Formats: sequence, C-alpha cells, structure tokens
Amino acid sequence: MPFTPPAAFTTRPTLEGHFGMAASTHWLATAVSQAVLERGGNAFDAAGAGAFLLHVVEPHLNGPGGDMTGVFATADDPADPQIMMGQGPAPAAATIEHYRGEGLDMVPGAGALAAAVPGAVDSWLNLLEHHGTWELADVLDFAIDYAEHGHPVLDRVVGTIERVQELFTEHWPTSAAQWMPEGQIPKAGELVFNRPYAEVLKRLIAAGEGVTGTESGDADPGAVDSGAVDARAARIQAARKEWKTGFVAEAIAEFVARPHRHSTGGDHAGVMTAADLAGFDAHFEDPVTIDFRGHQIAKIGAWGQGPVLLQTLKILDGFDDERLDPSTELGAHTILEALKLAMADRDTYYGDSEVDLDWLLSDDYAVSRRALITEEASLEFRPGAGRESAASVFTPPLAVEGTDKEELIKAGIGEPTVQKNGVNNGDTCHIDAVDRWGNIISATPSGGWLQSSPIVPELGFCLGTRLQMMWLDETAPSALTPGKRPRTTLTPTLISQDGRPVIALGSPGGDQQEQWQLLMILRMLIGGYEPQQAIDAPALHTTSLAGSFWPRTWVPGGAVVEDRLGDEVIDGLIRRGHVVTKAGDWELGRLSCVTRDPATGRVTAAANPRGAQGYAAGR
Repeated sequence: MPFTPPAAFTTRPTLEGHFGMAASTHWLATAVSQAVLERGGNAFDAAGAGAFLLHVVEPHLNGPGGDMTGVFATADDPADPQIMMGQGPAPAAATIEHYRGEGLDMVPGAGALAAAVPGAVDSWLNLLEHHGTWELADVLDFAIDYAEHGHPVLDRVVGTIERVQELFTEHWPTSAAQWMPEGQIPKAGELVFNRPYAEVLKRLIAAGEGVTGTESGDADPGAVDSGAVDARAARIQAARKEWKTGFVAEAIAEFVARPHRHSTGGDHAGVMTAADLAGFDAHFEDPVTIDFRGHQIAKIGAWGQGPVLLQTLKILDGFDDERLDPSTELGAHTILEALKLAMADRDTYYGDSEVDLDWLLSDDYAVSRRALITEEASLEFRPGAGRESAASVFTPPLAVEGTDKEELIKAGIGEPTVQKNGVNNGDTCHIDAVDRWGNIISATPSGGWLQSSPIVPELGFCLGTRLQMMWLDETAPSALTPGKRPRTTLTPTLISQDGRPVIALGSPGGDQQEQWQLLMILRMLIGGYEPQQAIDAPALHTTSLAGSFWPRTWVPGGAVVEDRLGDEVIDGLIRRGHVVTKAGDWELGRLSCVTRDPATGRVTAAANPRGAQGYAAGR
C-alpha cells in the first residue's frame, strides 16, 4: 500500500490555477517571474527575468560570475526535455602542475584560482535567444531597477558579510567598498545597491541596439537551427558576444591577474584570461533519464551529480512502497543507505569524461547495490564495481572531519558556512516557472557568491569557486583539467508522464540537493503528497560522502535530520548505527516546484517556508 501524507497542517496551501505559476527562493524573484507571465511572456522569459534578479537580491547565493544548470521542456516539443548547460570549464592555464607549484594540495575554496569560466549569464541569454519571446531590455528591466534603486538586504546576506568583514577590510578592498560602504555592514532591511552591475546589464542591452536579423548563412554558427535569425534573437546574440569578448571579459582578465588572498591563507593570482571567456558557449544537452513508477525522471549527466538521484531511485525501486516512506524509521534508514551507495559511485566515477551510465543505471547493477542494504547503517565508503569499459576506480581521500554538532548543523541548513578566510560549504538559489501554453522550466543558478573572490569593481560582481570540486589528482575522473567542467552539484529535476512534463522541481543545498529532491519525489509519486505537503514534511540527508566543497570532509555514517521527524524514528536510526545530528525543526531543504496536468491545464506551485524567504505565486 502506498504511504499517505499526514492529515496535518502545511504552512501554506499548494497554489492552484490554469494561467501560470512561478516559485523561487526569494519572493522578489517569484513576483518578477509572475509579472512577466501576466504581461504575456512565456515561462522562459519569466524564469530569465527572475534569475537576473536573483543575482541582485541573493548575492550570497549566486552571482553573474557563477554558473547554473536548468532543465526544461517546450510546449511545441514536450516529449524532448533539454538541459541548459551553464557550467563553465576550467581555464586553459588551470593545470594541476600550476596549482601544485603554488604550494596547494587542493583547489582553494575562495579566491580566483577556484574560478571556472562564468557560465550563468551566457546560459540564460542562450535560453532567451532560442526559446524566449521578450526583448532583452524588457527581461533585464527588473534586475536593473533593483540594482540601481536598491532592495532591502536579507538578514542572511548581512550575516555573511559579518563573517567575512575582516577578509574584506584587510584583503579584498573592492568587496568591502561594495558590501560595507563607508566601512559599515548594512543592517537587515536596509536598502543596498549594485549600480555597477546595473550598468553592466545596460551595456549588454546597448550592444544589441540597431541590430537587425540576418540570414542564417550570415549568422554566428550554431546560433539557430535553421532559417533567418529574427531581430530579437540577433540582439541577444550581440549581448552574448559583448559579455564574452567585450568589456566584461577584459575587466575580469585584468583584475584576477593581481594576487589576492585565497582561503588557504596565501596570496595568488588567478589564471583566467579573456580568451577563456571568449571560448565558452552555453548550449543545450539531452538529459539522462530513467523510468520510475510510471514517470520519466530527467537529470543532467555525470559531469554533475544528476545521476545520483537516478541511481538512488533505481536502487529503491526494488523495495515495497512502505519501505520508501521518509517519515518512518525503516524508510529513512533505507533511503539513507541507498544514497550512500549512489554518492560513493559519484565520488568514484563521475566527471566530465566517459562515464559508463549504461551500467550504473542498469537493472542488474541496481540489484547488486540493493543487496548491500541491511538492517544496520554502513559506516564504509562502498563504490560499486564498474564494468571493464568503465572509468578507473578512484578513491577520494576521506578526511574524517567536521563531526562536531555545530559544523554538521551548519552543513545542513542550506546556507553557506562561511569562515573568516572565505571558506564556505556553498549554496545557491532556485527558480521554477510554468505557463498556460505548457512551457516549463526548473533552474538552479549558483556560484559567484559575494564571499567567493574579490569583486571586480567596474562590474559589481566576483568570480565563482566551482573548481574546488575538482581534484589535484590525475587519477580522479574529476581531476583539474583545462577545458573540463567541474563536477557541479547543481541539478534541478523534470518529471514527465507519458511523454508530457508534469513536475519541475529543485533545491539549493550543495551535496544535499539530490537528497532533498529525492524525499519530495518519493512523497509525491508514491505517498500522494501535494507539493506543499512534500516540501513542508520533515527532511533528512546523509553526510557520509566525500564533500564536494573545500575542505572535502566525510562523516562516516553521518545523518542530519529535522527534529520533527520524531523521537521514535530518530532513536531508531541511532539504534541502527547512524551518527545522527538533529538540526532543529525547520532547517533542512529549500525546495520549490511547479506542476502541470497536461489533460486539464491545471497548474500548481509550492515553495519552501524555511527561513521565510521562498515563495510561490500564480493563478
């Protein structure tokens, strides 16, 4: 029998309507996205407008110098979901030899040596060029407004600035000038501005002024599939070119060449050049998919952690429904153990190279992994055996650190854990949108956090730190290699049924992203929960994995749970051998989602109440 949601309360209703819905990690981004829908824009215009606003209002969680991944389906071709590939690669000079020559044994967690080529902005412009309907000036108008005229700063942004104020004042003066004007940390709710970034967006718009469409033979290669390039798309192409080869690229390359403080405590120059930015093109990719209980689950490939969710679902699919309820002792135990196995494979095999997903996602492999789950918690790192054609087995150095209660809780609450030197576990934001025509998108922008590296003053933003997910070990599938993408944690989800998209969802949270999404998927597809019920339900995750963020810690058997899971369930997990940390009642997960019923056109949306920041809107 499928498990059923409690008759209990939810913090909010699941929104229902038939026109369009948006949900995100910040109420302003949600409001902007819904405003675009109300004015006739489609889901891609709406998500793009909200995403550029997130650069402004959640600067501690994402920025223009960061990265993103998205998954979407169009109303014209719903059976062909696509991945937005906005993860930039390692620069040409980012070699293991160079970093070791700098005296490093890991890629730093903060500073320009940790920066991949920025991919977020070009990816959003690519989506707008090919699937949007609005002029770029209209999409960017909201972000320009709030950057130029101010927005009330979040208390969590203030807290982040407080934790790195010494770093800013002593080593990163350009960041201090932006985030501590006149030497003062802003107070929560105070208006803050980012006028340099507003000017950047205006200059991108200006690059397309006067541009008209061209015949396909005259267009940039790969700009469109066929036919003439319309004037709107051509203007966005001009903005993309300006971003990658104009003033932005020049300013970044010049600034990061100056040595500055990194999280390791040393001063280093970055290695990114203007040629690195010019050489990156965001594009679309086919997703990796599996079937699960009558639904098709679409994720990014093994250059990120997307297949972790798919591997876990394949393992769990062999259990009875009652064993898949995260709210029970047996269900929570089973889910944690399946996640550990999939994460071990992630850390052993995944990377921007040949990964044998046919094997890792096969029924036979799932059977072999499922057999390893017993009634007791495993404290071991247990990757599976690859086929002969699979990548060589890599065992990451597992540092048994971060086991005290405070650090475990910090790692679980879905916000960056920031220390004085800029070290952070990292986090991100999220946005979903669906429109009345059936276009649907889920996207997870990240990186370029205000604490990532010093701000480039004329741009108003800094570079990200995604390269910290790569190893200075040539045997690793995610070894630092010029031109290779770091194994990102950014991984939204699109769920379809009978070839029609029905759910788009995602969450911030680094290594927790797949784990929290898994709980929501199980509760919705098997438990029958409404979206808001699934988001509100108590969450948990394992920390028994090689952390993706510097300093790459591992907690054998670690499990972080919300107290609302209940003493009976939590005590049962402890008896089974899980190393449990209680994080509080409302601390884990920042999920949001939108849904659409293709038969009726009914749309819904829900967002995370934790932190009183995420909201959904629609009608």
